[in-house]
Amino acid sequence: MLFLGVLIALLTLSLRCAYADDDWRDLHQQVERGEIRPLGEILDTLSQHWFGDVIDVELERDDGKVIYEIELLGPQGQVVEFEIDARTGEVLEIEGQNIREMERR
Repeated sequence: MLFLGVLIALLTLSLRCAYADDDWRDLHQQVERGEIRPLGEILDTLSQHWFGDVIDVELERDDGKVIYEIELLGPQGQVVEFEIDARTGEVLEIEGQNIREMERR
């Protein structure tokens, strides 16, 4: 019985990894086709307008949109999250404290 449980756990893990690989492969193809912007380009643009060190990056799909969620650590220790449309590079939302202190003028 223990062997069967281990086997099921391994198969589940394998399926999750295969699914994750397919997600990343699809994402890479979207970047190659120009459907979404590469993360490096998004980060470069963000750093032109905002101070801070990148502490987290996530990629989400929301209502058919691909969105980069990027957290920056500001000079006063504040954490600010930016939601950016991966297709256009447009900043959709900014959340956090002392946001204006991080803006480059």
